[in-house]
Amino acid sequence: MAVDGAAGRLLSLSGLFPVYKPRGPTSAQLLGELKGKLLREAGLKEYMKKRKQTLKIGHGGTLDSSASGVLVVGIGDGTKLLNSMLSGSKKYTTIGEMGKATDTLDASGTVTEEKSYDHVSKDDLEKVLQSFTGEIMQVPPLFSALKRDGKRLSCLLREGVEVEAKPARPVMVYNISVTDFQPPLFTLDIECGGGFYVRSLVRDIGKALSSCASVKELTRTKQGPFTLEEHTLREESWDIATISKALQDWAHLLPAQPGNKRLKSE
Repeated sequence: MAVDGAAGRLLSLSGLFPVYKPRGPTSAQLLGELKGKLLREAGLKEYMKKRKQTLKIGHGGTLDSSASGVLVVGIGDGTKLLNSMLSGSKKYTTIGEMGKATDTLDASGTVTEEKSYDHVSKDDLEKVLQSFTGEIMQVPPLFSALKRDGKRLSCLLREGVEVEAKPARPVMVYNISVTDFQPPLFTLDIECGGGFYVRSLVRDIGKALSSCASVKELTRTKQGPFTLEEHTLREESWDIATISKALQDWAHLLPAQPGNKRLKSE
């Protein structure tokens, strides 16, 4: 089979582009859907399966299945730039719920604790946020993409394996602001660095307010140079022509650009 036409165009794609991840699927599942759609359009799915080849594609930072927003995808040599997305700046909007803690630290989990929050004012919340700005120490959630012996902690927990919390580690928080306060709900805008967990932040805010709290909703609004409103491609735009144009239009946003070479099989 000659690799030309749509197949040739697909295999020549190289760079980074952001897609919109809705609530529900995992980041890996969404990437699988994108990959499958492109391979079907190019007529390559069965061809590459027979030759045990795959399209070189990956994402630059897991979003929780219950979260939505920007997910940066690398294709071709663009996969080499994904580490910069993992460590770079990100922005989130989250709705936290005071008075309720869960095992997953968000609304998808089982409630483990309930406490009063009547004593908490907006001023109290804003004062507490000052201690969560700059470089802080943070304990990652047990339910996370972090791994032990090559397996995700969240998978081990769901299999009934006892998992110890990872030690606190330094993370960077550039800005946090309260955009809405209607107890028990509060909304935060957050700009942070790599390795940061919004669920852990909301948990720790609840403790600092002598209550407890968990994430009700979470949206990533920016990752690296890509914003939710300006750049993200929705599922209906996942086609070779649209992605090719996006790679060209947004290449100038990246600090370094991979060569536009045909992919080698992994």
